[in-house]
Amino acid sequence: MYHKCSAEQNRNFLAWSLFNIGMIVHDQAMLTKRPPPPGMARVKYLDGDLQVVEPGDFVLCAVTDRKIPLQALRYWSVDLQEAYIDADAAGQRMAGRSAAD
Repeated sequence: MYHKCSAEQNRNFLAWSLFNIGMIVHDQAMLTKRPPPPGMARVKYLDGDLQVVEPGDFVLCAVTDRKIPLQALRYWSVDLQEAYIDADAAGQRMAGRSAAD
C-alpha cells in the first residue's frame, strides 16, 4: 500500500535526514584524526632538548598551526608536549592555560 505524504511532511523528512547525515559525518570526523601533513615530524619534548620519534622536516605550532622547521624550533612545553613558533605564541598558550586553571 502506498501512502502519499504532504509537501510539508516531505520537507520535514528531508530536513531530518540531512541533519542526521550531517551528524554522522561530523561524528566520524571527530573520531578520525586527520593524517599529519607530509614531512611532519613527531617529537618528544624534553628539558632543554628534544627527541625525534618519527623523522620529518617540521612540527606544527600548537597555537597558530604554522609549520616550524625543526632546525628553527626554539620554544616548546615539556608538560604539554607542544611546540610554539615564537615566544609570543608560547606566552599566549601559557596565559590561556593559567586562566583555565
